[in-house]
Amino acid sequence: MFIFEAAIISLFFLLELFALASWSLWGFRASTSLPVKVILGIGSPLLVAFIWGTFISPKATVPVPLFLRIILQLSVFLSAAIALHLSGHRKLAMIFIAVAIIETAILHLLKL
Repeated sequence: MFIFEAAIISLFFLLELFALASWSLWGFRASTSLPVKVILGIGSPLLVAFIWGTFISPKATVPVPLFLRIILQLSVFLSAAIALHLSGHRKLAMIFIAVAIIETAILHLLKL
């Protein structure tokens, strides 16, 4: 069971990193202006990471009730899927959100 739990937690972490990468990709493709690309490409994942660290992570500085944490997690993943979709990666966005929903459900059902 330990290996399964470790795999679930590791996959969830990879989803978090993929969400940040999705926001960065969107930011760098959102404009033709280089300064705007850099600001959005670096700033949007930093903003998402700040929100995640403040409210969602296991060591969040502002702990929120479990229900709200799940909603926030899924909101971050859904917004990352939308960012992927807007970047032209429609199939990848659909796969990502499907895996994120299933993974989030498993993580919380097992109380990991």
